[in-house]
Amino acid sequence: MGEEKTSDTLHFEGKNAVLEAFRSGRTIDKLFVLKEAKDGPILTILREAKKQHTIVNFVDRARLDMLSETGRHQGVIAYGAAKTYASLEDVFALAEAREEDPFLLLLDDIEDPYNLGAIIRSANLAGAHGVIIPKRHAAGLTATAARASAGAIAHTPVVKVTNLVQTINELKQRGVWFACADMQGTSMYECNLTGPMGLVIGNEGKGVSRLVKESCDFTVSIPMKGEIDSLNASVSAGILAFEIAHQRQEKK
Repeated sequence: MGEEKTSDTLHFEGKNAVLEAFRSGRTIDKLFVLKEAKDGPILTILREAKKQHTIVNFVDRARLDMLSETGRHQGVIAYGAAKTYASLEDVFALAEAREEDPFLLLLDDIEDPYNLGAIIRSANLAGAHGVIIPKRHAAGLTATAARASAGAIAHTPVVKVTNLVQTINELKQRGVWFACADMQGTSMYECNLTGPMGLVIGNEGKGVSRLVKESCDFTVSIPMKGEIDSLNASVSAGILAFEIAHQRQEKK
């Protein structure tokens, strides 16, 4: 029982290990608890999870046994982030420190940790001040995402939020405009992408969800000349992020 570092994330098994992970301030992305487990340590773990707004999955023993790497899970397994998540204030503080308009990437259900890491890497190189991801149905800051970022997660704040639509509306109140990546949108060369800007990138297969798209100010597309009509999410994010960087540079 204890902490195991897998190829995907930090893995905690057993009541003491999981409880210690919470109390040490470790960011826990997901918690798996045996459905019928109701003893004191489990209830304490659930209280800690509630404090941190951790996603809790109540599962049967077969599921826990499958997830277990030690065979001694004691009814509870937790997955911890490879890096602590930042806050929106951290993002704005970074923009202020650089004396730049805020530039953020918002990811709508990016489920592949390699894509997440690659996007964080592009965001860093394009000068973005932060990346925002949702809590549910999306990849988190796993070890895989960290490796794919080539070290960028150490320098680019990543914020996890409960609701992207709500977050977009809150950021609009702070002067941020939102461009939604969409194949049917206006060419990026015809869009004004300067000023406080949030770029929204959608799921690898489904694109940006309807409610998130409707919350954005406009849609933007990448002009393409080939025979196929789509790009990998991380590639799209990189191209659009660098167009934003280019326009910001041209405006100086």
